[in-house]
Amino acid sequence: MKEELTAWQRVQLARNPNRPHTRDYIDALVTDFLELHGDRYFGDDLAMVGGLGRFDGRTVALFGHQKGRETNENIAVSFGMAHPEGYQKARRLMEMAEKFGLPVLSFIDTPGAHPGMEAEERNQAGAIARNLFVMSRLRAPIVALVIGEGGSGGALGIGLADRVLMLENSVYSVISPEGCAAILWKKQEAKEAAAESLRLTAPDLLGFGIIDEIIQEPAGGAHLDAKTTIEKVGLGLRKHLQELLEIPLDTLLEKRYEKYRRIGAFLEGEPPAEEPAPTAEE
Repeated sequence: MKEELTAWQRVQLARNPNRPHTRDYIDALVTDFLELHGDRYFGDDLAMVGGLGRFDGRTVALFGHQKGRETNENIAVSFGMAHPEGYQKARRLMEMAEKFGLPVLSFIDTPGAHPGMEAEERNQAGAIARNLFVMSRLRAPIVALVIGEGGSGGALGIGLADRVLMLENSVYSVISPEGCAAILWKKQEAKEAAAESLRLTAPDLLGFGIIDEIIQEPAGGAHLDAKTTIEKVGLGLRKHLQELLEIPLDTLLEKRYEKYRRIGAFLEGEPPAEEPAPTAEE
């Protein structure tokens, strides 16, 4: 029986630099991979890798955030934080997939979209919003998988899919625990309490109906047995992709619309009494 981990412990596992990254999954699961570069507007973004390849005997379009393991590598890929041109590269691949009738695979692993001035100057929010618009009505099956961190709009920019999967020790949230602690508690020491309050773990999100399946990791985490983790991911992607390919496209789009309309809930009437925010010690 596995020991139950806290939300903060899962955050730390999700950030382990030795976890399999997007290129590791591509190298192991995809044959004849042809990487495509650039967005045809500004340039190429190394934080977003993508192209065409064969998965389970079928040509697919795929893309995902790419992190590094050493400092120089992380600097080159902006620690997995994509610029607008990265999201535009992914959108280019989505539109190509629709044109040629290919399914789409998306690998999510980012602290968030790049926060720098140059990204804002090139319309970071607009690039992400455009991706959401395109994915919401793309006439192609889409399977997304959170392989590490799923941070904020940077994750959502390639995450609107027919099926959303998460590795057991990955996280998916509107903000990082550190960012939440700084805003609500005004101190970094509250990051563990923030992680619990954000409900960012895979079991939480499965319970909320935001994701569709949790892919179990080997004991101790994906970083300790990358081969087994990648094999399990391949099985999960194959299963969901096969199911989606059997659904007519018009029906698929209706189901996608219904999926995201169901997420979230509200109550009408008197607002509940306010409760004090938990402290870092809690």
